[in-house]
Amino acid sequence: MLAPQANRVMVLGEWEEDWQEDRIDFHQPQVHKMLENNIDKVVAGRTGVRFFFPLCGKAVDMKWLADMGHSVVGVEISEKAVKQFFEENNLTYTEEPVPAIPGAKVYKSSERNISLYQCDLYNFSSSIEGQFGAIWDRGSLVAINPKDREKYAALITSLMAKDCRYLLATMLYNPELYPGPPFFVPDEQVQSLFGTSCDIELLQSVDAPTAGTQVLGLDSLTENLHLVTRKDI
Repeated sequence: MLAPQANRVMVLGEWEEDWQEDRIDFHQPQVHKMLENNIDKVVAGRTGVRFFFPLCGKAVDMKWLADMGHSVVGVEISEKAVKQFFEENNLTYTEEPVPAIPGAKVYKSSERNISLYQCDLYNFSSSIEGQFGAIWDRGSLVAINPKDREKYAALITSLMAKDCRYLLATMLYNPELYPGPPFFVPDEQVQSLFGTSCDIELLQSVDAPTAGTQVLGLDSLTENLHLVTRKDI
């Protein structure tokens, strides 16, 4: 089932171009329902949790979490997306270079504990910001090139603190009908990517509205939500 999309490649410049041209159908103007419905399972009674957002775009979820008292670190290639996040949420911010990542910048909110790194995700590491107590991956694993998934899983696992609760959204559909992104990621692959070091629980499975699937030329589209936790806690 993975074969139709196995060699599909999106270069970083294409993502930046999508943002420049406002081709951002993947952006949601409201907090994602799956996050909202399962936030208690992610926070698990903790306060001031450090959340990591891979390929964060300008997700409004980041401010929603920061308003609750959590801190947020995101990584995004598009400078326009990062600046729009702060501007659209009426947050002032500072901008500074990241010595450990040549060419990278970090944008920090003055009012909330939010730091967004504008760089290639694979240049980010735990040496930059340590490890995290939670990860919200709504449009990241489904967006990266399929051939990079093992490299991606290794990075994400390295960013997970021992008590980390990683919320991962994936998409199931017939990959012969649509080239992606978002890419098809079956549950079996989630297991093969993370199952050695982590426990994986399927929290929710939701069928997308028919109108949404028809835009992509699909007969059906299911979004699955997984809770991934480290086995060594």
